[in-house]
Amino acid sequence: MFTIDLLVRYIPLPISVEKKEEASATALYDRILEAIKSDTPQIVELTCDKMIDKKIAILSDQITGVIISQKDGTTVGAKAPGFFAALAQQ
Repeated sequence: MFTIDLLVRYIPLPISVEKKEEASATALYDRILEAIKSDTPQIVELTCDKMIDKKIAILSDQITGVIISQKDGTTVGAKAPGFFAALAQQ
């Protein structure tokens, strides 16, 4: 499972969706990057493979960062979302 976390302006926690396949997760990551780089704001719609009914729509000019990571079933414990994972493990 691959997780795509969006850091959104004025929202303290990341918004996440999960994709089963690496190609799908990478394509979504690239699509979000292109939307962020665009001069005109656009709506970015996301769906989740784990929670099929989960849908998210965000204006691209409100996204401040995007993170792609792999959930590995062999690791013990859970990783904290976002860039603060290193702080949580100390």
